[in-house]
Amino acid sequence: MTLRIRTLIVDDEPTARAAIRALLAPDPEVLVVGECADGASALDTIRADAPDLVYLDVQMPGMDGLAMLQQLAAAELPVVVFVTAYDQYALRAFEAHALDYLLKPFSNERFHETLTRAKQQVRQGKLSTLHQQLLSLLDTSGRPSAADGGYLKRLVIKSGSRVTILGVKDIDWIEADGDYVRVHAGRAWHVLRETMKHLETQFDPVRFVRIHRSTIVNVERIKELQPYFHGEYVVVLQDGTHLKLSRGYKEHLETALGRPF
Repeated sequence: MTLRIRTLIVDDEPTARAAIRALLAPDPEVLVVGECADGASALDTIRADAPDLVYLDVQMPGMDGLAMLQQLAAAELPVVVFVTAYDQYALRAFEAHALDYLLKPFSNERFHETLTRAKQQVRQGKLSTLHQQLLSLLDTSGRPSAADGGYLKRLVIKSGSRVTILGVKDIDWIEADGDYVRVHAGRAWHVLRETMKHLETQFDPVRFVRIHRSTIVNVERIKELQPYFHGEYVVVLQDGTHLKLSRGYKEHLETALGRPF
């Protein structure tokens, strides 16, 4: 039995709601669970029924779509597709974590392209939730606890429909990549939506050390240090990877190694 994607349509125009409902009707994977004509009723419906997917108009009387989303906690947010006739809201829509932005009038092809992406996003979210529940039951989520000094033991990394459980001890080094980090482990690397600053606080500082503003290294993977220019060093890992040690982070590594160099 196919798990249907529970969908809510929010638009103050009855004809617009009917058009979206008609486009969704042939899809056996989608179940329209309701319609709302304003932001306030949509907010109540989302909190009461927890739909997976919401088609949301931006401009509505009273509370508009953007203001409505701001009232929801992160855990309450469904997958959102904005539907509006005004393209000036596009940037704000994506800042509000919208999956896509349908500008009226849109073609059937454009609508179904967005629907395909939305269904994939919903499935990925459900998969992630199931994995988190399983990990919690097995007590292997990797979250910090008093027993292990409050540091992470493993990372849960999503990539498409795949979820990778990566033991922290298996990480060689980590590099910043915009709003993400790239985690290197052996010959593989994984992308994680996280900041270096926050991730650094989650790791045991005896094992993981910041050696550059964009690099964290597993001390146990260090093979040697090679002098560079102006008091800087090159950190050579056991697999031959060369990483730059900035002067401003030299003391961090000395502390982890237990001696100056």
